[in-house]
Amino acid sequence: MNLIGIWSIYRYEMARFFRTLMQSFISPVISTSLYFVVFGAAIGSRIQEVEGVSYGAFIVPGLVMLSVIMQAISNASFGIYFPKFIGTIFELLSAPVNFLEIVIGYVGAAATKALFIGVVILATSALFVDISIAHPVAMVVFLVLTCVSFSLLGFILGIWAKNFEQLQLVPMLIVTPLIFLGGSFYSISMLPPVWQTITLFNPVVYLISGFRWAFFGMADVPIGWSLLAIAAFTLLCLGVIWWIFRTGWRIRS
Repeated sequence: MNLIGIWSIYRYEMARFFRTLMQSFISPVISTSLYFVVFGAAIGSRIQEVEGVSYGAFIVPGLVMLSVIMQAISNASFGIYFPKFIGTIFELLSAPVNFLEIVIGYVGAAATKALFIGVVILATSALFVDISIAHPVAMVVFLVLTCVSFSLLGFILGIWAKNFEQLQLVPMLIVTPLIFLGGSFYSISMLPPVWQTITLFNPVVYLISGFRWAFFGMADVPIGWSLLAIAAFTLLCLGVIWWIFRTGWRIRS
């Protein structure tokens, strides 16, 4: 394992993040505040509680998941796409690092950035509502796994994309709707039975449900299914990345 190579990639990616640290810090704070104004005040005035939890506190796990998922995808996809765009990807491929070390460097940096944003949002949320975490270890596990798994997805999208427009295509048209329809701001038990069944085909439901369970001890789906879903998603992404580097798809051409 080339630890120096991994650290070099990781440090380079993190340096880009720290150059815009204030923007990275202020943006989630403003976004979270707006969500609390819109959802917490407007909708919260009509929905006081959801399963015994105040609506303002109930939406916190969904807010964290929304931002963490989007940040993980965005950072990882741009991180690997930019070397392709300027042509330095070939220098990276000719360096004494294998595909696993490249993935660890880029995905590790993207996951770290997303984790930072998640912590910022949690801290901001605490200014608006009282937050209690019933299972802190499980919360950290779900948060880290989500950061890593969606950073892997972003890495795949960065290799797949042929231009900057395609980098935003999947996150905006597929991932964002799945997050909003995955119980971020409501419990799927509030839906009609037919829509509850349909919603269970949304993979994001399992992530948000498991993360919310870590906060309040309640979940829309069993916690075991949530862990299985995120583990399967992570393994699927790793398998796709292995195939990409094995065949050179969208990398060597």
